Amino acid sequence: MSALPTPSATSLLASARRALTIEAQAVTALGGRLGAPFVSACEILLACTGRAVVTGMGKSGHVASKLAATLASTGTPAFFLHAAEASHGDIGMITRHDVVIAVSNSGETPELLTILPPLVRLGVPLIAMTGAPDSTLAKAASVHLDCSVAEEACPLNLAPTASTTAALAMGDALAVSLLEARGFTAADFARSHPGGQLGRQLLLHVADVMRTGDAIPRSAPAALLAQGLIEMSRKGLGMTVVTDPADKVVGVFTDGDLRRALDARLDLHAAKMSDVMTTHCRTVKPQDLAAEAVHVMETHRITALPVCDDNGVLVGALNVHDLFRAGAM
Repeated sequence: MSALPTPSATSLLASARRALTIEAQAVTALGGRLGAPFVSACEILLACTGRAVVTGMGKSGHVASKLAATLASTGTPAFFLHAAEASHGDIGMITRHDVVIAVSNSGETPELLTILPPLVRLGVPLIAMTGAPDSTLAKAASVHLDCSVAEEACPLNLAPTASTTAALAMGDALAVSLLEARGFTAADFARSHPGGQLGRQLLLHVADVMRTGDAIPRSAPAALLAQGLIEMSRKGLGMTVVTDPADKVVGVFTDGDLRRALDARLDLHAAKMSDVMTTHCRTVKPQDLAAEAVHVMETHRITALPVCDDNGVLVGALNVHDLFRAGAM
């Protein structure tokens, strides 16, 4: 038996680019088909008092499993039901309060068609996601979402590739639309993701990270710049917060302000903090997520932040190193 020819780098890259192009086109085409059925599917799921039961077989089963996980983590209670097990007892997991989402490219998957009569008897709404609008499953559904594709990325047009990508994308579109309709927040998301790096980023609040008390660098507006520099160096946050007699934040002084003062040739021994501070500085609140503090720093290219209460009173301070050590970035 002769050895297979070694493919060239050019042919490998060409195959990959062709596959990506076909799949991108398949996803793009979905947008033009969205309409009343998609809205109806969202309305059914929003009105559901039970759970979304997502089912499928083979590659479509994997898509269904992923969709169930995405829905469950974004505010729509859901679980995956293996279509082959459904007709052997697991259909008992479905209640009259649930909604079933069935994924099948052909719309003729025998295992799914077998459970249609029990679903009808239960009176459970059925949302079908298929690539065949005229299929048995599509016609039996309360709502059909058209996930059809012009061709598979597979050069034989056989292996589920573009069709599974389209179904995945349609499922994500459904989950995101429901997420936004429910007003799902980052805090809600955190409750579903308590573990690992993601959990730390979402569950950690500024109050958990910030420095308080004597560890906060602070200076009065009338203090000399030299005194402010000593306070900034002593506290090691790369800034000192300028506060009025009521401890309200009126400005901040950072390394950048020092460079600007040097460029302006100010007398470092005579200048006051009010002469060199940055007013209207960025702040965060103790109840903000630490991830929000990271976002503020990255957006405005700063490395430290004062923490104020609702009245603008200084209650803490933190820098990028504090957030890094806490696993918030």
